[in-house]
Amino acid sequence: MSTKGSKSGTPEPQNNANLQREMEIQNAKSYMLKASTNTGLNLYDHLSRVLTKVLDERPENVVDIIEDISKEAKRSKFVYKGDTVRDEFDKTTEVALAETHKMLFEKGEGEGGEPEAEEEVETPLPNIMELSYYFEQAGIGLSREECFRIFLALKQLVDTRPLQTVRFWGKVLGTEMNYIIAEVEYREGEEEEEEEEEGEDKDEEKDEEPQDEEEGEGEEDDIPKPDYKPPPVIPKEENRAGANKKVYFVCNEAGKEWVKLPPVTPAQLAVARKIKKFLTGRLEAPIISYPPFPGNESNYLRAQIARISAGTQVSPLGFFQFDEEEEEQEEGEEARDTYVENPDFEPVPVRDLTDPSLANWVHHVQHILPQGRCTWFNPVQKQEDEFEDEEDEEEKEEPDEPEPEVGPPLLTPVSEDVEIDGMPPWTAKVSSHLVPQYAIAVVRSNLWPGSVAFCHGRRFENIYVGWGHKYASENYSPPPPPPVQEEFPSGPEITEIDDPTVEEEAALKAAKEEHLGEAEEMEDVEDEDEDDD
Repeated sequence: MSTKGSKSGTPEPQNNANLQREMEIQNAKSYMLKASTNTGLNLYDHLSRVLTKVLDERPENVVDIIEDISKEAKRSKFVYKGDTVRDEFDKTTEVALAETHKMLFEKGEGEGGEPEAEEEVETPLPNIMELSYYFEQAGIGLSREECFRIFLALKQLVDTRPLQTVRFWGKVLGTEMNYIIAEVEYREGEEEEEEEEEGEDKDEEKDEEPQDEEEGEGEEDDIPKPDYKPPPVIPKEENRAGANKKVYFVCNEAGKEWVKLPPVTPAQLAVARKIKKFLTGRLEAPIISYPPFPGNESNYLRAQIARISAGTQVSPLGFFQFDEEEEEQEEGEEARDTYVENPDFEPVPVRDLTDPSLANWVHHVQHILPQGRCTWFNPVQKQEDEFEDEEDEEEKEEPDEPEPEVGPPLLTPVSEDVEIDGMPPWTAKVSSHLVPQYAIAVVRSNLWPGSVAFCHGRRFENIYVGWGHKYASENYSPPPPPPVQEEFPSGPEITEIDDPTVEEEAALKAAKEEHLGEAEEMEDVEDEDEDDD
């Protein structure tokens, strides 16, 4: 019996296989026709050109040269749209960096194209290459090539600004670019850039005056005003004092322009202690954090520099001393913020400098108080001065006198530093045990990883190379937000009640009228009794 097809019209298995094969071919072709997101080409057309070229030329051993034919097919597809008359060079990163470094090696030329002879004068420029040699023995620092470039960059800074002291503070790493930091001090009476900042502060005060006038006009309204006054703003320390004793310049790469960091304020130091941020390398980058940081990355970098300097800048015991003349003038135990170099200093042996007690190292940078200043500022005194100018001084409540904050004085031994969860804050070692007669003493800070100091005879120096983060035994967690404000206490004055119905209002009105009637009758009775008397 013939069975070519069923009466119901169901396709045969062979037809199903053919349809499935055709569908797979169409899917494969569609996949090969998918264009690249980079070049806009597709695999189907590329293979067609390659096979066409193979069949037209029919080379020998085609399997060995198929890759070269594929590259040639791609190369022939490319058409340069630029101008071929003028040569155009693509400046690579190495070329751009070399042009930046080239400025460091250029010297002014005199007559005849010969370099000008420099006069031998006193300069505050430190010998970075010598310091690099010592730090290399300590196991920290930068490469010799980079140190020499920083050496030349510091020379440019000294030549362009009236500086009294210059020191290579260190290098702070960033996610995009790094910061090379120079610690300087201006000569007396030549701080031109500082005056510009003071002028800016005056302009801000002028902008605030019209706001006070507007507030005065609003007092005529009947709108109640809150009695709350924000806490007084703690002023920043003056230049050449406290946390602003030194001035800092930064640049991302040796050879680029030096940028001066702004002075640090107590509010910035207080918030910087509560947050932990990675620097990007861009001074204008915003600092997004909680609590909000009052400034951008340049202010945050300046706050971290102040914190690191106050905690890790150390020197051998006896190298610095307080001025005897100032010590006689002072009365009581007031904190001193200046010191001088001791001319009679005798070098401390390396064995004593590396003693575990660390009694022969001292801090020569002032401690930063919790207030954000090195010298405590009394905020109540400022409020009292403001109250004297007001008429209602008697109605004002006298604020409580706060307890002054006190920190360790200058030249405090490192041995008094507090441990961190059982770990010592400092680690001392000798650079070499094989040749101890030529070894140097090295101390590392465990509180700020990356901060190192060395001492060899009368020679000592501090440096920091790191991310600008303080050590924490536990992972950082941001502080929680403040608690939600409590609701106003409920009472009969503010509690909502249902409106009375019409019947209840009528009953209340009748009760009031009855009460008034009884009161009038009582008054009439009292008047009659008085008349009878």
